[in-house]
Amino acid sequence: MSKSKINVGLLGMGTVGRGVYRILKDNRAGIEQKVGAPVDIKKILVRDPDKDRGLELEQGLLTTEAGDIINNPDIDIVVEVLGGINPALEYSLRALKQGKSLVTANKDMIAAHGKELFQAAGENGCDLFFEASVAGGIPVIRPLKECLAANRIRQVIGIVNGTTNYMLTRMSKEGLTFDEALAQAQALGYAEADPTADVAGHDAARKMAIIASIAFNTRVSLEQVFLEGITRITTEDIKYAAELNYVVKLLGIAKESDDGIEVRVHPALLPEDHPLAPVDDVYNAIHVSGDAVGDVMFFGRGAGELPTASAVVGDVMSAARYKLRDVSGMSSCTCYGEKYVKPMGLTSTKYYIRLNVADRPGVLASIAFVFGNNDVSLASVIQKHTTGQAAEIVLVTHRVLEKNLQDALRIIKELSTVNEVSNVIRVED
Repeated sequence: MSKSKINVGLLGMGTVGRGVYRILKDNRAGIEQKVGAPVDIKKILVRDPDKDRGLELEQGLLTTEAGDIINNPDIDIVVEVLGGINPALEYSLRALKQGKSLVTANKDMIAAHGKELFQAAGENGCDLFFEASVAGGIPVIRPLKECLAANRIRQVIGIVNGTTNYMLTRMSKEGLTFDEALAQAQALGYAEADPTADVAGHDAARKMAIIASIAFNTRVSLEQVFLEGITRITTEDIKYAAELNYVVKLLGIAKESDDGIEVRVHPALLPEDHPLAPVDDVYNAIHVSGDAVGDVMFFGRGAGELPTASAVVGDVMSAARYKLRDVSGMSSCTCYGEKYVKPMGLTSTKYYIRLNVADRPGVLASIAFVFGNNDVSLASVIQKHTTGQAAEIVLVTHRVLEKNLQDALRIIKELSTVNEVSNVIRVED
């Protein structure tokens, strides 16, 4: 049965929800022209219908009952922008089981329950779209699923968290400490009062689990993503990185090789001439390498009301076209096979190592001896005299197995001449 219009139910009216409403209203004529029929919001689920949202809303548009959307036969597409797992997952599954296509910006839900959601969509002949769940307004899911589908994706490396990128940029350009950069990010609204999800890397890890699953056509769970945040990064590390012609970024990295997949999130030293190196402040970027296309990069604002809403509405338009053509159920996901995900100990990269040591002869030789015994080869050394009887040594290794590096560091920490292993940061060339 052909439709003359598409009705949307919106679950949530926070920052992203307001953006979705604005775009669908302000760009209604253009959206109708591109879709082939009007796309209108029929109901919006909110907790408090009396709250001032700074918008002119039609009488009767708001509801406090999810069933008014989920069970409404006139609503074709449900947009979930509640965030978190519950009740978003419950509502999303109920909507899919009613045959309604679902659009979500919820990375937590997709990373943890994507398989369940896609199965529900497939069983009920409807679609699930989640472009905004990874990089806000930056399109990466659809390019990986469609435009780059003919490629074997070798790797995806990205800056996928704007808060930490802003902080590291300010630490680099203004010499701020971690705490000062965090306070500035919070004052500007870039960081939450509790910044743990950002600075500890959890937000980026959820996004990389989704990206890796799509890129490599397999199921990568959040537990399989190695995770390390930026809380140990200091101005000294950033200064030494610059001396070595590197910048420090929090990276999400996904690679596939003949011996398996690796997915990791951690701070890394990037060469100053790397395409991701100049991506500063709250901007995100994702660099994709495919066997046919070569290198492709996606860049833009990864969060915010309108950038994220832009991706959500783009998905709404795709879902609407499917509904109008009666071909819903076409957006199936092939990312739930089983490929081997390597433990972190079996990955290899270069390393930056900063040590505080006793300032006396033979110290560097003893450290180099331990590294050599563990198959860790050193590429460069910076030795700095500090105060009193201590000195600071910065080492950069050649490519080495993580396991070998960690074995060597356990021994080095016990040397009487080593006061502290101040930091260890991976290097991505």
